[in-house]
Amino acid sequence: MGKVVLVTGVARQLGGRFVRRIQRDPEVDRVIGVDAVPPAHHLGGADFLQADIRQPAIARVLAEHSVDTVVHLDVTGTALVAGGRGAVKETNVIGTMQLLGACQKAPSVRRLVVKSSTNVYGSAPRDPAVFTETTPPKSLPSGGFAKDAVEVEGYVRGFARRRPDVAVCVLRFANILGPTADSPLAEYLSLPVMPTVFGYDPRLQFVHEDDVIEVLRIASHEPARGTLNSGTFNVAGDGVLLLSQCSRRLGRPTVPVLLPAVNWVGGALRTLGVTDFSPEQIRLLTHGRVVSTVQMRETLGYRPRYTTAETFEDFVRSRGPGLLPPRALAGAVDRIAALPLLGGTPGHPPTHSAN
Repeated sequence: MGKVVLVTGVARQLGGRFVRRIQRDPEVDRVIGVDAVPPAHHLGGADFLQADIRQPAIARVLAEHSVDTVVHLDVTGTALVAGGRGAVKETNVIGTMQLLGACQKAPSVRRLVVKSSTNVYGSAPRDPAVFTETTPPKSLPSGGFAKDAVEVEGYVRGFARRRPDVAVCVLRFANILGPTADSPLAEYLSLPVMPTVFGYDPRLQFVHEDDVIEVLRIASHEPARGTLNSGTFNVAGDGVLLLSQCSRRLGRPTVPVLLPAVNWVGGALRTLGVTDFSPEQIRLLTHGRVVSTVQMRETLGYRPRYTTAETFEDFVRSRGPGLLPPRALAGAVDRIAALPLLGGTPGHPPTHSAN
């Protein structure tokens, strides 16, 4: 009998891609995709079960199908449907608790892979130059997706203690980018004008969505000789980019904002429906974050195909030319410049030359 793999969060592009990829592996006999809403994309030959992981019914799914491998991808920073931040937090935290409780009771489960994030390290002014998997954050994230990820990892560690017979792999991904990337940072990088924090030029790391799929696939299988597919691993492309380099490669102008005004600007952008400019993203765009990937290469045995710079280049190509027509660009600048804390008057933006 081959492996029976259950994947959560398959209504998202990343989950759908992983399901289509993992079912091609000869060791896999069956793939079951689970989500609270039906996916808009196809899942190949996988079975789809519409189920909410926040509900106890997920335990019945594991038992009825004798699932031996669970890949938990339904840990995210953005809502897929209406419900906002509250629904996202419930799925991330309550959903993970319910799923782990179901896994604990399922004797067939032998491997658990959990999608996490380097957001667990936070972003603070006195952070180390490079985080390793064992480096404690200077200050724990106080809210948002970063706090969810910290709580999720705490529950996973508890599960690993209760079920030592299960191989548990936690993958802390850097900012995921690529042609189909769907995240607050991708939305920010797609703005016609990018607000930045005055006086700061943070270092950023990215991981290509293709590499995300492949490292998830590796973690889902028995380890190759000399590797260990359990533990916690940072996953990122080699190298770093400064935010200023990103803006130049995108061809998008930036508007530096004084740090005391940044939270206000973020709130204004959320109100305008432009992007989810959350406090945790503001901290990232202020202090940056860089992680070590030595364990990913030496212990997990994976070397990403794309560097951070190559990942960003592919993202830029997918977004098309960065420079907007003059009128559209001037209008975007006016919207930012009209914010009171930047000296503008709401409803009466200063006039900018289209040239």
